[in-house]
Amino acid sequence: MTDKTAIRNAATIIVLRDRETAPKVLMGQRGAKAVFMPNMFVFPGGAVDAGDAAIPLAGAIPDPCIGRLAEDSDPALVHALGVAAIRELWEETGQVLGRPGAWDGTPPEDWTGFAATGHLPDASSLQFVFRAITPPGRPRRFDARFFLTDAERLASDPDDFTAASDELSLLQWIPLEKAREFDLPFITEVVLAEVAQRAADPAPPASVPFFSNQDESREFRRLRGLVPLRGRPD
Repeated sequence: MTDKTAIRNAATIIVLRDRETAPKVLMGQRGAKAVFMPNMFVFPGGAVDAGDAAIPLAGAIPDPCIGRLAEDSDPALVHALGVAAIRELWEETGQVLGRPGAWDGTPPEDWTGFAATGHLPDASSLQFVFRAITPPGRPRRFDARFFLTDAERLASDPDDFTAASDELSLLQWIPLEKAREFDLPFITEVVLAEVAQRAADPAPPASVPFFSNQDESREFRRLRGLVPLRGRPD
């Protein structure tokens, strides 16, 4: 029997549109009956699946993100995180982050729709910008890595959500300046502040914030430096 409270690796993807003029992010609302963060507006994302490690990528996550993702983690997980981010984006929004190409053999069932668009998943535009572990006491716990990419890298119509599942409703491009008017999880608010900085600077961040909420300690890490965590990220 699976322990639903065990910490699972997860990937969240933030798609930024109109970066230089009027930046917007793609978000949707979780259902009222969702066990984790019901009714909240969130970015597309979810847990890494066992099969994600075997999915081929047309382009890998670039440096320096690879090294930062591997810090305190199994380096083999990096590929699966990139795959999971692209898969969750497809499943929850119907958007394709990929390059034209044919799959070698029959794609897994959860990639059939993506493959039918004529694309292979491409993680080369993913920029690692944040990491957070869900605090203890929640019905689900994730070690989530947040990735940023530009909407211009999508191979699909950014306004077409017809291929999306029903996991997120009210999918929309929300102006960064108005995002905090929505019902957001605390950690999403923190990540939005980081995204606002990245909107003005497309280069990889000098360091990646990490909220570590282990059962025995709660720390805020930025690269290799450790300082006490103030406040309570819920």
